[in-house]
Amino acid sequence: MISQLDQLKDMTTIVADSGDIALIEKYLPVDATTNPTLILQAAKNQRYRHLIELAILYAKEKCEDPNKMLTLALEKVFVNFGMQILKIIPGRVSIEVDARCSFDEEKSYKKAKRIIALFEEMQIPRSRILIKLAATWEGIAAAKRLEKENIHCNLTLLFSLTQAISCAEAYVTLISPFVGRVLDWHKKNYPHKNYEGADDPGVSLVRQVYYYFKKFKYPTQIMGASFRNTSEILHLSGCDLLTISPTLLEKLHENTALVERNLTIEKARSLNIEKIPIDKASFHEKLRSNPMAYEKLHEGIKRFSEDIEKLEQLIETQLSVSV
Repeated sequence: MISQLDQLKDMTTIVADSGDIALIEKYLPVDATTNPTLILQAAKNQRYRHLIELAILYAKEKCEDPNKMLTLALEKVFVNFGMQILKIIPGRVSIEVDARCSFDEEKSYKKAKRIIALFEEMQIPRSRILIKLAATWEGIAAAKRLEKENIHCNLTLLFSLTQAISCAEAYVTLISPFVGRVLDWHKKNYPHKNYEGADDPGVSLVRQVYYYFKKFKYPTQIMGASFRNTSEILHLSGCDLLTISPTLLEKLHENTALVERNLTIEKARSLNIEKIPIDKASFHEKLRSNPMAYEKLHEGIKRFSEDIEKLEQLIETQLSVSV
């Protein structure tokens, strides 16, 4: 019998949502995504400690200023993990720009350029890297500039159609709506409602974005992310990409029940959908009027920023030991 995971692979591109290289190797996805939380978890594993040490050695060789050394070492850690992942997968790896720059277009742009330069120094072409940026107005503006330079972007922490449309209008390569975090917010704020199957609000968001993009033929791809269960994944079969944690990949691998395609371009093209114009003012107005999207965006940036700081502390400790 064919596993649900293999059935899904015929309908969508499967992406591993992990910084654990061994787990990525086990499931052999096409692409892989990382974020500060996943890299922090992996960095604490003795198996990957050498990637931190190599980053520190690199930073010490390249600069003398302690502050610049720490920044470079941090960027190099992400690149080192990305390099290891690229040895396993045939496709692309997503590497996140420092979340603390999420509301600063220029800083986001410059940090993305440095990440790409570090990969190119290792002979990795831009086509194999996706720069992850938070889907703030500033993050989207930075992505628009980067895309014009053939630096492809993955806009993350996306919780609303407003953010999605703005990304599509900027012609970014990929967006990552966070299905599970949308569900988390609704369960917390409206605990007595039914959120099973197709009624899951995170699933509904991705479905809405998918239909809008395909209706108006935007090239930006949609990658459902942050899943809480396999039901969410299966209800989004047919989505361009799905990034899935190792735990849920294992469950899909073990289950052989039939998987039907739920999202189709044909259905999208048949729908009566009106185009929604969005500029900077309307972006902020619509986002503020959507408490779930507004709260989860800022909460996600805060969480990633905290994990970046923890990773910095880990690197700084080793820097001081190695001096």
